Amino acid sequence: MMAGRGTGFTAAGGPARHIPVMLTEILETLQTRDGDVIVDGTFGAGGYSQAILAAANCKIIAIDQDPDALACGRELAEMSRGRLVLALGRYSDMAAIAAAEGFTSVDGVVLDLGVSSMQLDQAERGFSFMGDGPLDMRMGKDGPSASDVVNDLSEQDLAEIIAIFGEERRARTIARAIVKRRSESPILRTDELAGLVAGVLGRKRDELKHPATRTFQALRLYVNDELAELARGLSAAELLLKAGGRLAVVTFHSLEDRIAKRFLASRSLEAPKGSRHLPEQKSAAGAPSFHLINRRPLIPSEGETRSNPRARSAHLRAAVRTDAPAHALDLAALGVLDIGRLI
Repeated sequence: MMAGRGTGFTAAGGPARHIPVMLTEILETLQTRDGDVIVDGTFGAGGYSQAILAAANCKIIAIDQDPDALACGRELAEMSRGRLVLALGRYSDMAAIAAAEGFTSVDGVVLDLGVSSMQLDQAERGFSFMGDGPLDMRMGKDGPSASDVVNDLSEQDLAEIIAIFGEERRARTIARAIVKRRSESPILRTDELAGLVAGVLGRKRDELKHPATRTFQALRLYVNDELAELARGLSAAELLLKAGGRLAVVTFHSLEDRIAKRFLASRSLEAPKGSRHLPEQKSAAGAPSFHLINRRPLIPSEGETRSNPRARSAHLRAAVRTDAPAHALDLAALGVLDIGRLI
């Protein structure tokens, strides 16, 4: 989840550590009622879950792959008196997690994508170049780290990762510089990598973003397999939501938003009808499994972006589940490029 610092909001039962992005719009989209079961697939600091619990006498299954996030949520879970269940795992496994709690369908799913403020603000997690820390970036604290990727992969593989997941035009130049630097000594710290990339790209005085922003995004998305996880998670929500159930997805950059847009567009259109003069043909599209709530994504108000600058790139896409069967998941059709888990 992406959110900013703030005051006056209680996060996971404790002092405010973030401001949930587009909270009012999320509550209006979900329209949670007493007795509903909601999956919060990206619990983070618990801002959405806390507000949903306050809005209705409902039950929330909150999922996060970061054990630190769930540890911070224990107080809120205790205060909820059984209405909030915390589950360690990936949101793409929401059906199995819900089944373990006795639910084969749910009334709502909310996903707030990307890295959380808690993770960004902890230099030891290695997500940000704003404070020096180990080059890690693992949300779940397991598997290869960003340091492993930077120091072990070939120049060509690094260039592909930075180009695909960072949409960085000078990916090959950056990859070449990384390989040259690591031949002298391993790149182990966020400051080292950020400085290297800034040295390659340079920095204009009026430039708002740090030159290393796209490279850090690319490594984080790759290390955590975030884009494929999003596609699988949307498909899991499609399977788990009951007819009339609501899906809300908040994205923070174009790669995420493009996948969410394509997923909902492909599932909100009727299959094309054939000519009445020809035999009826079955379409892979099938009947629409979702009705869009808004054809264009909702964006934060000017007031919200002023008070919480990290909300400025947020897009909210939402849809209501129909009673049609779920569609098959096709990663390529959603634009998810599988370059493989290289280490």
